[in-house]
Amino acid sequence: MDKVFLSLALIISGLTLGYVIQNLDRKDIISLPIPIVALRKTLQKMGLLFFMPISFLGAVWIVSFENVRVVLLPVVGLFSLLFGGMLGLACATLLRRKTRDKAVLYCCGAFTNIGSVGSLVCFFFFGEAGFALAALYKMFEDISYYTIGFPLIRFLSGSEEQKQSTLKRLLGVITDPFVAAAFTAFFLGLFLNLSGIPRPPVFETITGLFVPLGTFILLVSIGLGMKFSRVSNYIPESALISLVKFAAVPIFGCTLAYLFNLHLLSDGLVFKVVLVLTSMPVAFNALVAASIFDLDLDMANSCWLVTTLGLIIVLPWLYFLLSSSLLPL
Repeated sequence: MDKVFLSLALIISGLTLGYVIQNLDRKDIISLPIPIVALRKTLQKMGLLFFMPISFLGAVWIVSFENVRVVLLPVVGLFSLLFGGMLGLACATLLRRKTRDKAVLYCCGAFTNIGSVGSLVCFFFFGEAGFALAALYKMFEDISYYTIGFPLIRFLSGSEEQKQSTLKRLLGVITDPFVAAAFTAFFLGLFLNLSGIPRPPVFETITGLFVPLGTFILLVSIGLGMKFSRVSNYIPESALISLVKFAAVPIFGCTLAYLFNLHLLSDGLVFKVVLVLTSMPVAFNALVAASIFDLDLDMANSCWLVTTLGLIIVLPWLYFLLSSSLLPL
């Protein structure tokens, strides 16, 4: 259970620190040298352009890719995200919400916190090998968001924002510095792995420090924009999205992984990574999308906050499942 407590402690402390700084600045109790928005962007750049890419490179360098079937892992990741989005739309229909609210619930169903929280949990639960597999799992994540998610959200919202061709959106994703850094780190690590070049021992220490530190920095940046207002107004939406995130999508993703025989790889590690990553909460990107397309930001914030706090229950449950004989391994 130490792994669960360590994961929760890092997640809660990072979000709390960001939230406290935000409120102290808003009440003029402290004076930050730069605006909150600029601080958030700076922390995100530090985490996504420095700490996480180096961590991914180091982990991918030593993970085993002996079985080519592991290339199906990002396919499982992609279809799990799309399935979550479909269920988000179904939730909106069930609740008889207007079309623009369907866009919000699609965001919350599809956009998943794989990169910071999911990768951190995989690292604490499974070590560097699990962290590297998390990088492989999320390979199509940003591409799916920008080529499928955002266009669909724009259509449902009736907005003219972000109206670009699929090719332009795809090029925009590939050339985005955050995405480019992640892809470069992954493929460089893969090249070093397949080339047989031994990884310097110091990388084990670097990865052990950079993963929790980089994640903590990203969580602080999220906490800087966190809001608790009006959550009680969206209990039905938050409850249904929680069921999508913590029950329906994990069942779907694990079933798909089982059908692909991923449970037979690496003593079940690949399957376990799928279980963890399909059980993650709503990503902060859902709030970004709601803001861009002028949707119900309070609804998106409520679903994000409730599912993020839901990790207090979900992580111990995952630890129990992973330690039990209930999984088909």
